[in-house]
Amino acid sequence: MRDVMVFLAEHEIPYERYEHPAVFTCEEAERLSPPMPGTSTKNLLLRDRKGTKNFLIVVGYDTAVDLKTLKDLLQVDKLSFASPERLKRLLQVEPGAVTLLGLMHDTEGKTDIVLDEAIWNAEALQCHPLVNTATLVIPHEGIVKFLEATHHTPRILRVPARSEKNP
Repeated sequence: MRDVMVFLAEHEIPYERYEHPAVFTCEEAERLSPPMPGTSTKNLLLRDRKGTKNFLIVVGYDTAVDLKTLKDLLQVDKLSFASPERLKRLLQVEPGAVTLLGLMHDTEGKTDIVLDEAIWNAEALQCHPLVNTATLVIPHEGIVKFLEATHHTPRILRVPARSEKNP
């Protein structure tokens, strides 16, 4: 497994590192992490019905994604959450540590990256460095550089959120 810090250094991608207790949810991260610049994200690894397409969805930490509407935007039959085994195989991460930085391990391009417009337009993003005991703050230019280095072209769209009326 490649080290994310080495990868970032090799590609001259700037970041600030913040240590914190292990966090498994966005709510825990908000409560247990130190104050940090950048936009906090929620990362979901989803798969289509047949398991042939994988999507890493990156949204704001407080967004509840409407999977029914998203499946139509992505033109797939159904979306469901990836298993822990799929997370490990594709991104080399455990549940609770899903991050776009895991794309450095997707060398075969089996994962499509979908970024919410607001996330793409953020000045900096908060990302786990493949573990949930630290957070890296990476400026937008660094995210662009990272995606280029991993050969992932992001799909930017307004990821649909569930409303209280449409749980």
